[in-house]
Amino acid sequence: MRVILAEDSTLLREGLVRLLAEEGHEVLAAVGDAGSLLAAVSAAEPPPEVVVVDVRMPPAHTDEGLRAALEIRRRRPEIGVLVLSQYVEKRYATELITAGTAGVGYLLKDRVAQVDEFLDALDRIGAGGAAFDPEVVRQLLARGSRADPLSRLTPRESDVLGHMAQGRTNAGIAGQLHISQSAVEKHANAIFDKLDLPHGAGYSRRVLAVLRYLGS
Repeated sequence: MRVILAEDSTLLREGLVRLLAEEGHEVLAAVGDAGSLLAAVSAAEPPPEVVVVDVRMPPAHTDEGLRAALEIRRRRPEIGVLVLSQYVEKRYATELITAGTAGVGYLLKDRVAQVDEFLDALDRIGAGGAAFDPEVVRQLLARGSRADPLSRLTPRESDVLGHMAQGRTNAGIAGQLHISQSAVEKHANAIFDKLDLPHGAGYSRRVLAVLRYLGS
């Protein structure tokens, strides 16, 4: 997979370059600020399949990396984006998710140390899927339940929807929860009904359910 990295920590950046190279990925560029990231993506031919970018980067260390990621998605929506952050930054995560859930991900940097999970997330994003850190999902879901249709979900249905929000397929959810795919489908249909998501509205009920969870 062709990858461009944007991370201002030299130590982490060089570590990721080495890891990705050892796993057979082609690192087209590894840069330390958002401007250099946009320039590297524009200059790359062929373009990267996935960009891995830190949220906070020079010069202000606020949201430069995320804004660059959203700009890349606007210009080249076929390029996957994996955002890394030291903390769960709800506004940024929601902004990324509401821009589209295909080929996007948000992981805490601690997750990078769990190499298999990081590489799995990268592969899913490169394949057009999504990958969201379980802690990100948990914190986005941690809100009041008054008058919230999400409160009507059973604990198992909440588990299923949480895994949906992490970008897992029905097969992947079944594997994580040790249940059958048909059971996952049954739970998913119950979720869609409880959230009053209509059939045939021209949108994926699955995406609408995830957005309902993460965007409110």
